[in-house]
Amino acid sequence: MWRWLNSLQARLTLLLALASVAGALIYAGVTQWPLPQLLIWMQRELMVKDAAAVAVAKAPPEIHLGVYGALGVCMVVLLLLAFWLARQVMAPVSRLLRALEGAVASYRDGDFSFSIGVDRRDELGELIRMHNALGQTLRDQRQHLVQRELLLDTVVQNTPVALVLTDAAGRVAYSNIASRHLFNEGRSLNGLDFAELLADAPEALRKAVESGEDALLSVEMEGSEETFHLSQRAFRLQGRPHRLQLFRRMTRELSRQEVATWKRVIRVISHELNNSLAPITSLAHSGAELARRGQTERLPGVFATIGERALHLHGFIAGYASFAKLPAPQPVPVAWARFLEGLALHCRYRLATPVPTEPGHFDAIQIEQVLINLIKNAHESGGADDEVTLSILDLGRELRIEVADRGPGMSETVLAQALLPFYSTKRSGTGLGLALAREISEAHGGRILLANREGGGLRVSLVLPQGASR
Repeated sequence: MWRWLNSLQARLTLLLALASVAGALIYAGVTQWPLPQLLIWMQRELMVKDAAAVAVAKAPPEIHLGVYGALGVCMVVLLLLAFWLARQVMAPVSRLLRALEGAVASYRDGDFSFSIGVDRRDELGELIRMHNALGQTLRDQRQHLVQRELLLDTVVQNTPVALVLTDAAGRVAYSNIASRHLFNEGRSLNGLDFAELLADAPEALRKAVESGEDALLSVEMEGSEETFHLSQRAFRLQGRPHRLQLFRRMTRELSRQEVATWKRVIRVISHELNNSLAPITSLAHSGAELARRGQTERLPGVFATIGERALHLHGFIAGYASFAKLPAPQPVPVAWARFLEGLALHCRYRLATPVPTEPGHFDAIQIEQVLINLIKNAHESGGADDEVTLSILDLGRELRIEVADRGPGMSETVLAQALLPFYSTKRSGTGLGLALAREISEAHGGRILLANREGGGLRVSLVLPQGASR
């Protein structure tokens, strides 16, 4: 009951009741008492000099304003009273509305520190308390978001991975410290055209970004070779398309992995040498002892065993030595029709592009060996055999040969180690992997690119210069 009495409905009911009572009292005062008596008294007291006034003074008649006159007087008095009451009643509401207007303007400007004092116990007071609770909630959320943004920005800015976020127009919307040092000598990239920044970057890096796909590539920077893993993702931010590029330097990691790989290879070679040289040493000692004793009939068997072990060791070492003794390429004009016919004798593939009319310019034997290995790996990837494709793109100054499959692709960990010497994901053990393709392509003055395909699969691209053949 007390709560209802403090409500706006109860107050409005009381005001309407008071207005009705005031109207009745004013009407009675105008028509009955005291206004008629007041007018008669005023007429008696006035000093009127004309005869009509004297007559009235001697015999004062009753004064009646009539219905319309009474209503007119009531209207004037009620309007004045209503204006005064409305001003008194609406003053707190007007102050509250101005305060709410200021609060909304503050929220619109991002300032959530605004609050309103509570001195009412009605619905407006409850609205003020809810408004203040909302402001407190928004302040807490704002502070939490600011702290998270600061933490995220600190992590992103200090990560060694170069991060560049571009909008639909190709302008940099966000970048971190590593990207500034990589592309603009430490200066800010925000607002700049990323394509113009890439104009001064190495050509391999620029073309990898333009391809829009993930890639692992090696470029020449500041007199040394740098290996990058490029990851690109497209998404929509605030309803607008954006593209995120991540440039991760893999040189140190590859160097550590290469050292670890060579250590593993040395252990394998050492183990194989010990397994072969120990029996050879023992057999040589036995043969010498048999010769000293004159038992020459058993020497042929000893020498045959020594020869077998030496031949096995020679074959084992030759497989590893072939990688280190890779001869310098001898680029010559290569007719594509004959080259593809010879390649088809060793492996199965589906040609996805027309045969170029202009001959290529490379070492046919080395490139054929690379393509045989790549196509064989593509068949072993787990995808359909008819999805293993070979593409040949003559780009004028460059030749791009691509081998693609529809297997599971490569994870970032495998991509980071795929070009290491003797790295292999096969359970059979150590192999040359993609390192042979990398060595041969770089010996030709080109490069190799690895990228996962949309929809699954891996694409390995050999990019070879063709200036000499033009």
